[in-house]
Amino acid sequence: MAWPSDERLWEHHLEPACREYAEFCRVLAGGSRPERIELLVRNRRVRAAAAEYLEGLDVGFHEAAYGDVWLRDTGPVFVVEADGELSALRFQFNGWGGKYHFPDDDGVARAVASIAGRRLREVPLVCEGGALDVDGQGTCLTTANCVLHTNRNPNADAAHVEELFAEFLGIDRVIWLAGCLAGDHTDGHVDTLARFVRPGTVACMTPSSLAEPNREVLRALHRQLQRARDARGRQLEVVEVPSPGLVRDDGGRPAPASYLNFYIGDHVVLVPVYGTPYDERALAVIQSCFADRRVVGVPSLHVLSGGGSWHCVTRQEPRLPEE
Repeated sequence: MAWPSDERLWEHHLEPACREYAEFCRVLAGGSRPERIELLVRNRRVRAAAAEYLEGLDVGFHEAAYGDVWLRDTGPVFVVEADGELSALRFQFNGWGGKYHFPDDDGVARAVASIAGRRLREVPLVCEGGALDVDGQGTCLTTANCVLHTNRNPNADAAHVEELFAEFLGIDRVIWLAGCLAGDHTDGHVDTLARFVRPGTVACMTPSSLAEPNREVLRALHRQLQRARDARGRQLEVVEVPSPGLVRDDGGRPAPASYLNFYIGDHVVLVPVYGTPYDERALAVIQSCFADRRVVGVPSLHVLSGGGSWHCVTRQEPRLPEE
């Protein structure tokens, strides 16, 4: 993770976003079964500020340059190679299709790989981690409107992308979806639309109210998933999670709020909640998908002001069996 600290980006949301970050970290790194967090901080001042929020937690601080906190997109993708070694993949990053240029974001993947002590491999494709969701058995969910967008890969087609995913990620089948939440500047990252909860089973959102800004998008996505099969030929089981309904940004526009932007930890699943009437129902449905983990809702309304939630700000590093 990377600590939010740039007042120019976060404005009046900075302090409450830091409090939300701290709550997330306390659930993840506190308690009887803590998960260690490696945290990027820009400098000593930011480190000291973050340390106050996170006192007593198992957190490693690393001074490094970064533009903003969205490490799911700017950080590396960790993969276990055929020889059993863990490597870090660096996809090319162009600021979500040229929308946001933060100079230091380009070096985040290298910095994280170095901190982790992993070999870095370059992937010749513009792509963000939030655009991918995998089942661990050779199936990948993604959206054509993001990965094949002309603002990222103008000369690539689906076949070429599938070849690269097979080579670098070990993917045998790509399920191409179409859809984008209102207010989503990523052009439709799949981690707000559909997520594997186990092999063969995908969670997607369903409209919660007549005021739902994504009603048609969500219905169309559900139909696409019902027709899809995974790398082992199984028809997907689709679990319906209620949407948060209409969540507005500071300008009154729909924000890309999604309960599916959850982080799956070793023993917990941390779900963004937004203070809507649908929070508890969504948590109950997601809990039914994870019998082996505790599902916890963590407020993320202020983190959402930056464009994402808990899956967007995290990047998990697998532990090899012998480590």
